[in-house]
Amino acid sequence: MSITIKRRPVDDTIALTEAGLHPVLESIYVRRGIQSVQQLERGLAHLLPLDQLKGVESAAELLAGAVTSQQRILIVGDFDCDGATSSALAVRALHMLGATQVDYLVPNRFEYGYGLTPEIVAVAAERNPDFIPDLIVTVDNGISSIEGVAAANERGIRVLVTDHHLQGNELPAAAAIVNPNQQGDEFPSKNLAGVGVIFYVMLAVRAVLRKQGFFGNESGPNLAELLDLVALGTVADVVPLDHNNRIL
Repeated sequence: MSITIKRRPVDDTIALTEAGLHPVLESIYVRRGIQSVQQLERGLAHLLPLDQLKGVESAAELLAGAVTSQQRILIVGDFDCDGATSSALAVRALHMLGATQVDYLVPNRFEYGYGLTPEIVAVAAERNPDFIPDLIVTVDNGISSIEGVAAANERGIRVLVTDHHLQGNELPAAAAIVNPNQQGDEFPSKNLAGVGVIFYVMLAVRAVLRKQGFFGNESGPNLAELLDLVALGTVADVVPLDHNNRIL
């Protein structure tokens, strides 16, 4: 058996000496695309600003309104690790933010198909007469759920789509859509996993509630406590670990 060693090219014009790194570590970083000392910063203050995500303001206003008016919020996720961590993060974050009526639904795609299908909307609306959702929030899915969103709208259920998959020729008629890969989105990183997208949305919701004085003299919950879920979902979904994802 022969072993092939694939060597990464080195750009001799890049130097990270000011970071005080060991030469071996510096060599590894340069070969992995690190071009400046700033890219080594991992503090949350260096995250890309959330206001560059298209639709995040509308989504935050929608969710904040649902929290303050104690509406019934249903999280619809996917069965993989990104979907599971996205669902867990959404439920936990909403409780931390003050929501009291939150539930989740993870469809069996072999029975109902992928994403928010009309069948899942029917299940969501009929499975519990005491919890007919006012708002459905999709996590790690929904960008292609044209028929499912239409079915929800027919029942008077609003839908917030949060996703990271590529859009098709048509977008669902949702109340708001947050997806860094939708057309017209200027968010610099297109590599967010679904759990990263919903984390950004929850940061935006907290900002809206702060502005409204919902937390009184407090600053609101520390959503950084949920970053373990973001890290797990991001790594498991095998999205590129660019600078922003490394921080998350």
